[in-house]
Amino acid sequence: MTTMAIEITPETNTPLPRILIADDQPDVLEALRLLLKGHGYVTESVTSPAAIIDSLTNKQFDLVLMDLNYARDTTSGREGLDLLAELQAVDGAPPIVVMTGWATVGLAVEAMQRGVGDFVEKPWVNVRLLEILKKQIALGHEKRAAKQQAIEKNHAQDKVALQFQRREREVEEAREIQQGLLPQEIPQLPGYQIAGAWQPARIVGGDYYDVLPFDGDAVALCIADVAGKGMPAAMLMSNFQAGVRGFASPSMSPDTLCEKLNALITRNIAADRFITFFYAHLDGPSRRLSYANAGHNAPIVLHRDGSHHRLDAGGGVLGIFKKQSFISQTIELAPGDRLVLFTDGVTEAHDADNIEFGDSRLLSLLEQFRDVNSQEMQARIFSTVGEFCQGKWDDDATVIVLTVE
Repeated sequence: MTTMAIEITPETNTPLPRILIADDQPDVLEALRLLLKGHGYVTESVTSPAAIIDSLTNKQFDLVLMDLNYARDTTSGREGLDLLAELQAVDGAPPIVVMTGWATVGLAVEAMQRGVGDFVEKPWVNVRLLEILKKQIALGHEKRAAKQQAIEKNHAQDKVALQFQRREREVEEAREIQQGLLPQEIPQLPGYQIAGAWQPARIVGGDYYDVLPFDGDAVALCIADVAGKGMPAAMLMSNFQAGVRGFASPSMSPDTLCEKLNALITRNIAADRFITFFYAHLDGPSRRLSYANAGHNAPIVLHRDGSHHRLDAGGGVLGIFKKQSFISQTIELAPGDRLVLFTDGVTEAHDADNIEFGDSRLLSLLEQFRDVNSQEMQARIFSTVGEFCQGKWDDDATVIVLTVE
């Protein structure tokens, strides 16, 4: 194998085009070397098919200018045609222009079918040859650039897909955390029906509810919502739940509980976060309900005659001001009353026109089904709101319904 390399020192930062010339005739190689050197090309010459493969495997070229006939076969071009298949298998192979003195239409067509960019007969016309080389090198650059762009696009898509998968895992982890905070079984109180449920959204929020049984026929009802979504909201709600269960007791008033929780949360919450919270203590035999509302959606007490009132006494949201006072209020429930606690995922669910379900629709719904039990009323709320938003819950929705028998 004989190789000859010609290097031209560039006058600019733009690299000169590199052409690999393959022919078994020394005079042809020399003539092409001189011609291309004079027109700003860097060339390397080889004289056998094996040398072509070796050069392309180890070096970068902008074009291959090759003969179809070598020592083994000097007339048909078959040796060169067989070589084309091997060249196409080389990763990043440049455009190929073939030359032969035994040109036929059939040979040209077959060479083009095997991936050749163009075809030149010997003896060549310099102007025509240079035009072909310039065109094929430009096409090769375009193809290489397009391939690189496709690679970069695929890498970008893979990166986005990976980020999405990570996000999905985080959402699933947050959902598992949130699910673990919710009661697996709702404690019941003689003379009452209590039902609670959570409707997760596509993106996990920070809803939380609980029913805490106390000795002496009493329970505590609580519902909360963290401002924010995803893992941070779920983690904050986990901390909040621990605080609720740690502080709540039959002897602690709702306003005092809110003050203690606020002091706890302000030490562990980011500046852009807060928690809305409603807490009520129900004494079963007396039907007395003491509560404090810390900026949460005011629960609805629906009476048997269809009238209602809201439980909004209390104070501001938790986690904003370190020192904040709250007030408790006590009401007496009556047989047939229904207490409905909910998060804003219910009333702020919206339809295709971005119209919210709203408080008025919720009140109408409760009045329509005021005679059903707690479980059915809760189911009616979720089914009606779900139909309204076409199942596209943008925020978690939580509902607790208590019925006085």
